[in-house]
Amino acid sequence: MLSVDNLSVRFRMRGGRQIAAVSDASFALAPGECLALIGESGCGKSVLASALLGLLPRNAETTGRALLGDLDLLAADERTLARTVRGRRIGLVPQSPSAHLTPVRTVRSQLEETVRELTGVPKAGLREAAEAAAERAAFPATHLDRHPHQLSGGLAQRAATALALVGDAPLLLADEPTTGLDRDLVDRTVDELRRHADTGRALLMITHDLAAARRIADRVAVMYAGRIVEIADAPAFFGAPGPRHPYARALLDALPERAFTPIPGMPPELGDLPDGCAFAPRCARASARCETLPAPVDGVACHHPEEATACSN
Repeated sequence: MLSVDNLSVRFRMRGGRQIAAVSDASFALAPGECLALIGESGCGKSVLASALLGLLPRNAETTGRALLGDLDLLAADERTLARTVRGRRIGLVPQSPSAHLTPVRTVRSQLEETVRELTGVPKAGLREAAEAAAERAAFPATHLDRHPHQLSGGLAQRAATALALVGDAPLLLADEPTTGLDRDLVDRTVDELRRHADTGRALLMITHDLAAARRIADRVAVMYAGRIVEIADAPAFFGAPGPRHPYARALLDALPERAFTPIPGMPPELGDLPDGCAFAPRCARASARCETLPAPVDGVACHHPEEATACSN
């Protein structure tokens, strides 16, 4: 469905400074599969998703390839992306839903327009189809005639999810789709996203919610300082033998139901990355070898990967 090879994104800043937002990201996503992309805020997850959709600002430079079937998304022009990709081949649940909803139109009118454009439902069936789309995302029918500014953050999130699901796109990018939702709605939302993948489509879910990732993901990709440092099958990642990259294991150990141990230090600035492992200053296993950048081996980019022992539950 999607094959990403050495995708990098650099932002050109004033004075010639560059921000290395994404570096050499590579992964594949098959039909029927959910890949959860996790990591601390600012590590490049949302930039990666924006690059796939051609939604980066003008000062961004991308390299590498991202093949959706036989189409290289990074090389496609805006006309192709706008008319044949966004909404049709790739659906997006945006990280900031309020910014993606049209402020002067009700949720109902936006849903009806999206249904008409993506599914061809005749005018007589638009109202019913829009209400069915809202139901999929647990958006209450009583709020359909409200404008975006009248919605809470959680309701705006559900409205954006409903819009993203309308076209049943082969690939769905969900960027923090559970933001602002209570636990019951989180479970309902991620289950609906999982059903999207179970029908032979694919799902890339960007999330801080590790419980949601564990609930629906087939594989997990861990991102740190713009790089994917580990890719693993979800059952092995969340259970036994557990993550092998020290950062990935530290993410799980920070959970309240596990060790509840915070990761020391802060992530590095993406405009001032070291030549070697960016996690080394925060890592108890770091050595002189970490002054050189580790290459991925068996899905882990680390000079000192954890032994394959079980994680505590």
